[in-house]
Amino acid sequence: MKINFDTTIINALPTFKLGLNHYTNITVSESPQMLKGRLRLFQEFLFFDLEDKPLDDFPGVKEWREIWTTIGADSILQPHSTERIMQRIGEQNYIETKNSAIDLNMFFSLQYQIPIGIYDADKIQGDITIKLGDAEAGYDGLNRRFNTLENIPILTDAQGSFGSPYVDSVRTAVSNETTHAIQVFFLRPSMQIGDAAKLTEASGRMFTEINGGDSLSKTLYNK
Repeated sequence: MKINFDTTIINALPTFKLGLNHYTNITVSESPQMLKGRLRLFQEFLFFDLEDKPLDDFPGVKEWREIWTTIGADSILQPHSTERIMQRIGEQNYIETKNSAIDLNMFFSLQYQIPIGIYDADKIQGDITIKLGDAEAGYDGLNRRFNTLENIPILTDAQGSFGSPYVDSVRTAVSNETTHAIQVFFLRPSMQIGDAAKLTEASGRMFTEINGGDSLSKTLYNK
C-alpha cells in the first residue's frame, strides 16, 4: 500500500506533512483502566486550561486554523477534529471511551493538538491518495451524518474518500475486530522532519504496548 500526495495538496500547502503508522497483528479491545484514566484526566486538565485561555492560544489548534483559512475551508461550520473535540471539552462534555485503538488515537490528538485518523487497513481498497476535496467529495461520517468535504484534505482509495482531518468515515472505522490499521497524523506543517518522525514513532511504540502487534512508521512530505 502506497500513500501519494496529489498536486492539489502540494500546490495549496507546499510544507504539508503526514505521519504514518502501519499496525499489523494488533488486538483491539476495551481500553485498560490506565488509558481510560489518563484520557479522562487529560480532558479535565484541558477543561481548566480552556477556562483561562482561548483555543487560539494552543499552537496546534492555531496552526490548523491557519491551514483551514489557506485552503478555503470553513473553520466555523467545519472545524478540524481536534478543535471540535476541545470545544466539547471546554463545555465539560468529555469524550467517553470507545476501545483501545480509538481512545489512544484521541489521547494522541489532544496531546499533540493535531488531527489524527485511524483506519481499518483491511477496509481500504488499494493505494491511498491525499488531496483537496472537490464539490462532490463526501461520505457518511462517524458524526452520524453525511459530510461534504470541499476544500478539506481527504484520504481516498479505489472506492472513494474515507478520511480527513475533519471527520472520518464509517466505511473504514476501527472496531474490536480490526487486526491491521493505518494511523495518519496530520502534522503541523511548521514541524521539523526529525521532530515529526520522533512523534510518529513514539506514538507507534505506545500503541503497540497496549494493542500488541507491530508498527512501521514513516513521515511523508513534499520533497
